[in-house]
Amino acid sequence: MAELIWEGKYDKEGQKTKPLRIVLPFQTVETVNESTEDRRRQRSLFEQGKPTDWRNRLIWGDKKYVLPSLLEEFAGKINLIYIDPPFATGDDFSFTVTVNGEEFTKEPSILEVKAYRDTWGRGIDSWLQWFYETVVLLYELLADNGSIYVHLDWHVGHYAKCVLDEVFGQENFINEVVWVMQGIGRKSNIRKFPVDTQRLLIYAKSSSYVFNPQTFEIRIPKIWDRKTKQWNLPNGYARDEKGRVFWTSPKGDYSEESIERLREEGRIYVTKAGTIRVKYFVEECEDALIDRRVVSDCWTDIPDILRRGYERVGFPTQKPEALLERIIKASSNEGDLVLDCFVGSGTTAVVAEKLGRRWIAADLSRFAIHITRKRLLQIPNVRPFIVQNLGKYERQVWQIGEFGDGDTAEAIAKRQKAYTEFILKLYGARPVYGYTWLHGIKAGRMVHVGSVDAPITVADVTN
Repeated sequence: MAELIWEGKYDKEGQKTKPLRIVLPFQTVETVNESTEDRRRQRSLFEQGKPTDWRNRLIWGDKKYVLPSLLEEFAGKINLIYIDPPFATGDDFSFTVTVNGEEFTKEPSILEVKAYRDTWGRGIDSWLQWFYETVVLLYELLADNGSIYVHLDWHVGHYAKCVLDEVFGQENFINEVVWVMQGIGRKSNIRKFPVDTQRLLIYAKSSSYVFNPQTFEIRIPKIWDRKTKQWNLPNGYARDEKGRVFWTSPKGDYSEESIERLREEGRIYVTKAGTIRVKYFVEECEDALIDRRVVSDCWTDIPDILRRGYERVGFPTQKPEALLERIIKASSNEGDLVLDCFVGSGTTAVVAEKLGRRWIAADLSRFAIHITRKRLLQIPNVRPFIVQNLGKYERQVWQIGEFGDGDTAEAIAKRQKAYTEFILKLYGARPVYGYTWLHGIKAGRMVHVGSVDAPITVADVTN
């Protein structure tokens, strides 16, 4: 089989560079939506040495450390994995969101900037190594009857398939699904065709993977023509912002009051010429032909999030719930365990919760964890779940891996100096020397860099 080679894939001895496999203990920060009675029962089971009830897990941390730490408990136990990894060459961590009608820019954290540098520092070569190490660990987590969906676009999809072929085996490739998003890329471009699709690469662990064929309905409204005594099928369907399919007809004999009422109901459509037409929604049409079709590898019936305004939470890479609903229903059964280690706006966790699946969701961004937690709490009767992180252990391992190990005074001082200079560089400050507590200067103000594994205290600042 042909092999894709990139800088960093092999070490000096000709061995494949393996992913980091340091196992760190998870720390539970919060148990969400658990009643007092449930908490007492959990404590009683624990004290008796009996298995406690399952709790879905929302984890804040870098997948580089989260995935190896999951292996001990979940190797070979994840039934479905969906990932939507960063695949554009731009910074995915800075974006503008609207909260209560006011816009503000979400700036990347130091951890996110570091992760971005690790992912794209050497261009496609570093991305491929990053992706390869991720996929290797996900393969080990996947159950024998499990499958993985990798969500990509034209930037790196062709490279990613070569990596997935290598890790999972070409014989375990199931599908390449094309998702037609119906809205993105509509702007005219005289240099190329507008981009309106993304890809889902689907692989299995073995030939015994779970798959439940999916179907969807097309309702075709019928209009009775009294003259020809035939049913006429209208053309020219469109979708509103909630994804509802409709067609329009001339407004007919309506009063101003009824037109206003229709406008309030969102049923008025105004053409470019200013003509008023009335919307008729397909799902509300009782007299319709119903055509049930099997879902193929080209998904044209799920609008992108821009056309589902009622779902949007302000996250730039948010995916519609209908997309994850199809994936989860197709490749898992109720009670199965679903993993997403780039959970972003939380759609995977939200849909898995609604469909009665167990789930583990992780993300490097604290903002993503906050949004996911908030969306989960908006689900009626959401099951209790825990919020976890790897605490100071993750930061300590990162510091040693980045700036060297060793426990001598000289090694520790060298590591601390390199760490301080790294943080100042990311922050955009100029280092200063000769002080104990002052490490840099920016915009005329002094900067203090705290320890990697402890918060800054009032004493640190006042000293």
